Amino acid sequence: MEEVKELPGGICAPRGFRAGGVRAGIKAGASKRDLALVYSDRPCSSAAVFTRNRVQAASVIVSREHLEKSGGRIRALIANSGNANACTGEAGLAAARRMAALGAEKLALRPEECAVASTGVIGVPLPLPLIEAAMNGLAASLCAGEAGALAALEAIMTTDTRKKQGALQCRLPAGHDIRIGAMTKGSGMIHPNMATMICLITTDAALSSAMLDQALRRAVDRSFNRLTVDGDMSTNDMVLIMAGGAAENDPIETEGKAYEVFAGALETLCVKLARARARDGEGASRIITVTVEGAASEAEAAVLARSVAGSNLVKAACFGSDANWGRVICALGYAGIPFDPALVEIVFKSAEGSIPVCRNGAPLPFSEAEAKKILSQEEVEILIRLNRPLDGSPDDPCDGPRDTGPGRASAWGCDLSYEYVKINGDYRS
Repeated sequence: MEEVKELPGGICAPRGFRAGGVRAGIKAGASKRDLALVYSDRPCSSAAVFTRNRVQAASVIVSREHLEKSGGRIRALIANSGNANACTGEAGLAAARRMAALGAEKLALRPEECAVASTGVIGVPLPLPLIEAAMNGLAASLCAGEAGALAALEAIMTTDTRKKQGALQCRLPAGHDIRIGAMTKGSGMIHPNMATMICLITTDAALSSAMLDQALRRAVDRSFNRLTVDGDMSTNDMVLIMAGGAAENDPIETEGKAYEVFAGALETLCVKLARARARDGEGASRIITVTVEGAASEAEAAVLARSVAGSNLVKAACFGSDANWGRVICALGYAGIPFDPALVEIVFKSAEGSIPVCRNGAPLPFSEAEAKKILSQEEVEILIRLNRPLDGSPDDPCDGPRDTGPGRASAWGCDLSYEYVKINGDYRS
C-alpha cells in the first residue's frame, strides 16, 4: 500500500468539511456539548453500515431511509448524545425525522440528505424542543479544522473517557493526495455485528457510492466487527462515510489500484479507531489483542479470535494478570470452527516480552512471576497458532518454520474490571 501519513483535524482534515457542537441540555445537569452537526460544502457520495440488532433506534431507521431516498448522497449528519431515541414508538420516529429536517433546513438541503444519529439511554422520549431551540447556535458553530472536529466529537460522547478521532493522507496512483478523517464514540455495549458506536468518516476523495460501500464494509469487517468489550450489542450502531471529492481525482468507480489504495487507507484508519475504542472500554485497564494464525481462512481465524476476545473469563483473567491459558483454549473450542486442539499453541505477549504457555494442546512450564509481569502491561497480545511446527521443539513455539493454514486475523477487546459493573450499575443516574 502507498505510504500513509497521519494528519491532525479528524473529520475536518479532508477538504470541504465543517463541523460543530453545542450544549442543548439533553444530558440533564451536564455542562458538556450534546448536539453535533457535520456538513460537506460539496455534494457527496455516501455509504453506511448499521446495527444488526432486531431492535433498532429511530435514528438507524431514518438514516437508512434517507440513504436510500437520496441514492447514496448523504451530505450532513446531525447527532445527539444523552438519549438513544430507541424503543420510543412512532413518536420517536417522528422526532428523528424532525431532527433531520431541522439540520437540513439550516444547511439548505433536502431532508433525505441529512442523516441522524443518537446515543444514550434507551426507552426515553427524545426532548425535541431542546434540539429545536439549539439549532441556531448549532449551525453557527460550524467551522473547519480541529476546533470544529473536536466540538462535534465531544457532543457525541457518553461514557467515553478518551477522544477517539484520526485522519490520514495517502496518494493515489495518478498523483492525487486524498485525505480520510473520522470520529467515533463508544466504550460499552460493544460487540461485533456491529460494535456499539457512532462513527462518522469523511473523505475528499471522489468515489461512486457503490465503491464507497464496498470499501466501507471491508474496513468495518476487519476492524469494528472484530471488537468486543462486554458482549452486548446496541440498538443505535451506525458507521457513515461521506465522500466530497474535493481532491479532484478521477472518480473511483471500479476496482483497481486507486480503489485498493483508498480501501487500504480506510481500513488502516478504522483499525486504529477500533483499537482506541477497545482501550477505552468501560472500566478497562488494558487493551487485549487476540491473534489467530494457521486457520483455514481469514474468516475462520476472525471467528476464533473474536471468541477468545469476547470471553468474560479470559477478560477477567487478563484483569488479574493471570496466565490462565485454559480459558483461551476453551473459548476457541466453542467458537464453532473446526481445529485440532492437540496442535494448538498459545503465547502471551506485551512490551515486557513473550511467554509460551501451551504447545501441542498441552502445558509448558513457565514462570508465573514473569507471566504476571507480561500481563500487567497496558497492551497485551494473546497469540494462538493452530498447527504443528516442523522443526521439533524450539524454545519459543512461535519460532521456526510451520505447517500452517493461510488464515490469520486479529480481534480486539479489553479486560473486565470491577469498574465496569460500577459504571453500568448507575448508568441512568
